[in-house]
Amino acid sequence: MAVSVALDKALDKAFEDKSLQEILAAPPSALAGLTEKHDAALKDALGVKSIADLGNNKYIRLAVALADLAAKAG
Repeated sequence: MAVSVALDKALDKAFEDKSLQEILAAPPSALAGLTEKHDAALKDALGVKSIADLGNNKYIRLAVALADLAAKAG
């Protein structure tokens, strides 16, 4: 099953045409709105070096789950 997702608003322009694997391996600053300063802060605070690390971080995943629960609870 082929899946197509437009990520042009979510990614830095340099990463818009990259493969999913390349995007996941990229530093967090490849996400629109984040900078190299964010890369350094995330690495220092949470050991996050890539977008994959960011998405798999247990603290971030917990925060997202809690926010989703709160949204559903109204």
